[in-house]
Amino acid sequence: MSHKGNVQLTFVIVSPPELVAEGERIFVNHAEWMEKTHHREGDKALLVYDVSKAPEQSNPMDPSSELTGNTCFILAEIYASPAGVEDHFQQAESWEEFENFKKWLGACQVTIVTCAPVVHSLW
Repeated sequence: MSHKGNVQLTFVIVSPPELVAEGERIFVNHAEWMEKTHHREGDKALLVYDVSKAPEQSNPMDPSSELTGNTCFILAEIYASPAGVEDHFQQAESWEEFENFKKWLGACQVTIVTCAPVVHSLW
């Protein structure tokens, strides 16, 4: 299913080794919360929810490069429209782990893209 025309919310979080367990714990809770609270139809629909995790490499263009010891968490959410992203951020205040999530993000290296239109999408 192509997602061209929808919008994507993406977090790339580079966690130091001592905070990986906290990230794993937070994302277990986050997935449960998302499933309970987010729309599945209409302009606020959450179409894709993916969390992936991998060791950070010293040279990301060389899969055989040495590992840094950090772990990368990638959160990718695709919504039917910007209304879904707006709804997501409004609901975030109701998530019981939101303060812990913000604290964890503050201790990691983070890149966030809040509402990027999907311009290319296959299948």
